[in-house]
Amino acid sequence: MAEIKAFAEQCPTGGGVIHLGATSMDVVDNAEILRQQEALDLILAGLKTLIGRFAELSERYAETPVMGYTHIQPAEPTTLGYRFAQTLQDMLMDWDALRQVREKLRGKGFKGATGTMASYQQLLQETDVSAGELERRALADLGLEAFPVTTQTYPRKQDWLLLNALAGLAQNLYRFAFDLRILQSPAFGELSEPFGQGQVGSSAMPFKRNPITAEKIDSLARYVATLPVTAWHNAAHNLLERTLDDSANRRIIIPNAFLALDELLQATTRIAGEINVWPGAIQRNLDAYGVFAATERLMMEAMKADGDRQQLHEIIRGHSLTAWAAVQQGKPNPLADLLATDPIIVTLLSPQRIRALLEAGDYVGEAPQRARALAATARRLLKEK
Repeated sequence: MAEIKAFAEQCPTGGGVIHLGATSMDVVDNAEILRQQEALDLILAGLKTLIGRFAELSERYAETPVMGYTHIQPAEPTTLGYRFAQTLQDMLMDWDALRQVREKLRGKGFKGATGTMASYQQLLQETDVSAGELERRALADLGLEAFPVTTQTYPRKQDWLLLNALAGLAQNLYRFAFDLRILQSPAFGELSEPFGQGQVGSSAMPFKRNPITAEKIDSLARYVATLPVTAWHNAAHNLLERTLDDSANRRIIIPNAFLALDELLQATTRIAGEINVWPGAIQRNLDAYGVFAATERLMMEAMKADGDRQQLHEIIRGHSLTAWAAVQQGKPNPLADLLATDPIIVTLLSPQRIRALLEAGDYVGEAPQRARALAATARRLLKEK
């Protein structure tokens, strides 16, 4: 606003052009974009810090095997670093989306009541300055670009694109926080968010260690997810040269989206910097369920040794059902012992080889290398940008 006022005082008509020719929306819409640019710079700075944290987590735990879960049920193993790298990869997409929005933000410019510049043209008739030249000078002083055509406002579709990009980042932080809440539950117990020495988990149950920060992240992220819908309606209902269908709610949804994202980034950065990793629980889950996934590797090696696939499949299926029943009763998983003593399988592979193949921690494919590579890519991109 100060920049616009200063320019007005330098105008060819002593400030009259801005004072008399501009609608309030010439001032308000341009000032709004300047505010949005500054707000996006703050969000991008916070996201850059968070990307660095997740790059470090991806590298640190690149080799740490954990059970993978599909349908929230045990699946093939992965590594903890590779899981962090999935969030990191989405953050890099969020970074690109927000940067693109930031670079393409446009103001209304100085175009008058319906965007035609008619009032400016009239006021400048006896000067050697055109309405277009006046706008170019004003925008240069503001460091702002403008849409070539507008109504009384800049296109409200731009607000929708902005809020979609912010909601996209909120979506990623929501998923990470929800995964953390699952993995902090006693059934998994592999990770937990920071818990202060004097922190109270529950006023009724002193033993509780509730994931309140992750829950807050999910609560705020769900709120941000609702805002693009309102922006969609604002753009769709900005009828003819302008209505006020957007005016009141825009004063809420845009600043609130930025405020919510700022808190989301701070909360997630704190978790990422102090997250608790519990190796005992990780190993417990690998011991209980990892051997099931590793049977795929065993079957492939047995087939290479001239085993019959259908016969092997049936043998492994039968022993697996027995092992699942034992695990559900709280007993140690007996599958490795069952397979290492099966009379048909031991004719194809030695018991030692069978047990080695059933070590789930070794069955993580290229996860370690890919986690490290993505972390390196993230660091390189951030240096360039």
